[in-house]
Amino acid sequence: MNVLVLGSGGREHALAWKIAESPLCDKVYIAPGNAGTKNVGVNLPVDLDDFYSIGKMVIEYDIDLLLVGPEAPLVGGIRDYFLQRKELSSIPVIGPGKKAAMLEGSKDFAKAFMHKYQIPAAASATFQKENFEDGLAYLERLTPPYVLKADGLAAGKGVLIIDDLEQAKDELSKMINESKFGEASAKVVIEEFLDGIELSVFVLTDGIHYKMLPEAKDYKRIGEGDTGLNTGGMGSVSPVPFASKEFLDKIERKIVQPTIEGLKNEGLDYRGFIFFGLIKVGDEPYVIEYNCRMGDPEAESVIPRIKSDLLELFAAVGNQSLDTIEIEFEHRYAATVMIVSGGYPEKYSKGKLITIPDNLTNCIVFHSGTTVDIETGLIKTSGGRVIAVTSYGRNMKDALENAYANSKHIDFKGKYYRKDIGFDLENKDDV
Repeated sequence: MNVLVLGSGGREHALAWKIAESPLCDKVYIAPGNAGTKNVGVNLPVDLDDFYSIGKMVIEYDIDLLLVGPEAPLVGGIRDYFLQRKELSSIPVIGPGKKAAMLEGSKDFAKAFMHKYQIPAAASATFQKENFEDGLAYLERLTPPYVLKADGLAAGKGVLIIDDLEQAKDELSKMINESKFGEASAKVVIEEFLDGIELSVFVLTDGIHYKMLPEAKDYKRIGEGDTGLNTGGMGSVSPVPFASKEFLDKIERKIVQPTIEGLKNEGLDYRGFIFFGLIKVGDEPYVIEYNCRMGDPEAESVIPRIKSDLLELFAAVGNQSLDTIEIEFEHRYAATVMIVSGGYPEKYSKGKLITIPDNLTNCIVFHSGTTVDIETGLIKTSGGRVIAVTSYGRNMKDALENAYANSKHIDFKGKYYRKDIGFDLENKDDV
């Protein structure tokens, strides 16, 4: 099979790396890819919003399966585009259609879906210009901190957690009346703050059947001790020590199964990953958010723990035979450390020369924001999150020690990484 992976980050590198291992795989193409993906396949330049060019590429390179990495093309309707074009309609697309992708594309849609199918989540209400004053009154009835979420996609920056009521009111006004996050905040979901510990759970579904994948915990804040600004993710660990079998069974029963059944009931042919952003409050799981694709950097610790043939699983998603495939996982822990550009997630420089030694051991290096200099052939930085270093270990501590031991040898000017990934799990079971 020839496979095209859309995207350019660490998630796409991890997926392409795993697909390339499959005996079913002839060639992997990554569009647009990065400096690391070229080592497992062929990079192809493309604008991810240009569905026509992507379709042309699929025909030109005789692609048998399309895997969509990031959320924007899914929310934009790339699956629908393929289904509508006769010459592309038979190509399996791993990712939901436009309406189903609204689970991520609209917080309001997701909240209504959870309410309809009695999926546990924080109490909430949605506001826009027409009922802005009601939003202010709603904030006054809540206990701080206040959670404000832009309804649409905001590149991971559309969620605000604020302790002060007046500041929360001011931010609500900026979001709705001043378009702080553009069209994404034309509607704002205000929700009750849930106090607990977060984790991410993933499933792969063919629209009828599903397979649970390894869970993970990621770290979003730029600063150690979970301080500072939110980022796309500074690292992750899998499995999650506090997620016992009993707790994971509860997640499957109370959240995963009702979600799958709800999608079927809505007539939404969902084929791809579902990301469940969860929080454990006491012994109960609640949904914070859905994503319609794999997380990043969770993918860099989850994908290496899948021992089964990932391409075989994707093929089964395409023909809705996922129930016939057994899935096997690596029992060792995997830990990922993200190395980022100085200044990220605010202003940062690009084009810094990256040094990656040849003698790194006990790790997998996944590229995220990297590019190859056309003139020199050298690898340079091209984004905020630059390199993800993943290592295995017999427990979380060993996995993290291996990842950190290798991270210190990768170098570029201004590099930064958190040195406390997993810090909040150190006293949990099985660490």
